[in-house]
Amino acid sequence: MKTSERILSLDIFRGLTVILMILVNNPGSWSSIYAPFQHASWHGCTPTDLVFPFFLFIVGVSISFSMMKVKDDPEKRPTVMKKAVWRGFKLIAIGLFLGLFPFFNFGEMRVPGVLQRIGIVFIITSALFLYLPKEKILGVFLLILFGYWAVMALVPVPGLEAVDLNNPNGVISAYIDNLVLNGHMWSGTKTWDPEGLVSTLPAICTAILGLFSGILVKQNRGLVVVRKLVFYGTIVMVLGLVWHPLFPINKSLWTSSYVLFTGGLGAIFLGLSYWLFDVKKIARDKVLVAKAFGLNPMAAYVLAEMFARLLGVITIGEESIKGHVFTAILSTGLPAELCSLVYAISYVLLLSIPILILYRKNIVIKV
Repeated sequence: MKTSERILSLDIFRGLTVILMILVNNPGSWSSIYAPFQHASWHGCTPTDLVFPFFLFIVGVSISFSMMKVKDDPEKRPTVMKKAVWRGFKLIAIGLFLGLFPFFNFGEMRVPGVLQRIGIVFIITSALFLYLPKEKILGVFLLILFGYWAVMALVPVPGLEAVDLNNPNGVISAYIDNLVLNGHMWSGTKTWDPEGLVSTLPAICTAILGLFSGILVKQNRGLVVVRKLVFYGTIVMVLGLVWHPLFPINKSLWTSSYVLFTGGLGAIFLGLSYWLFDVKKIARDKVLVAKAFGLNPMAAYVLAEMFARLLGVITIGEESIKGHVFTAILSTGLPAELCSLVYAISYVLLLSIPILILYRKNIVIKV
């Protein structure tokens, strides 16, 4: 998208999402975190649980913006689709690399991951947008949401009498992930993965909600965009809450109710951001850092992940660099949770330096 055509609100929304992602991924201590900066223990949703779906929602919005002109051009579609597939595979490759960094232990390599899921969702959502009309995309959306609900609620794990949605190992998605990816899942769970194979399917629906929101923005202007995004976003969010008692809102399972709840909130936040920065043009100069992160999300994320791991493994004496820094913050006498947050904020501020340099030099690193 050319600079003159960019919608500032999307860059800021993306930037704030990346900043929050880095913030919650880098506490001073994982044992000392304020509740809003932790994932829900299982069912439920905290502000931290909004980060990943918001990013996938934004992926959907961006697809509709960048591919709108070629959607109805059968000659250009294959070329654009090939580029989308290549980009998706590069995201998957970078995700696998980050999973191995810095020790490159292939025997225990985690196969699923954040960038892997984004890459898969990007490829499939791009194909849906390029080759299907809106009505059929909506049909795919509903089929996935209700089909996933039916499978997760009705198909028990072999050996168990019934589905147990309250048990991470009591659902068929965990069984399939463990069957296919045994030994290569997140080390924090071992027997299931929050970015597993099965739960990636409903994640496509999160991006589809972004697609429809992006189409709405492109086909309307001004306050009409704001009203429609907030109106439809509220309806979708409420539908997610209504579904919650039957199929609980759950990030790790990426339940259908979670798709609707977070996707609706994403539309609302995009609408409010659009009103502030594209309609009212309020405080545009006050959100420079968010815009910089929004223009270089991949550089920010990869740099944040790699640098954080180096800080955690490089030692001075018997303690890591991260350990020394956090101990110094703790020595101030502040509560441990606040010290942990101070470390996370300091880390974001440190990363903002190279990201702002890229912004000042008008450098955008794309995959």
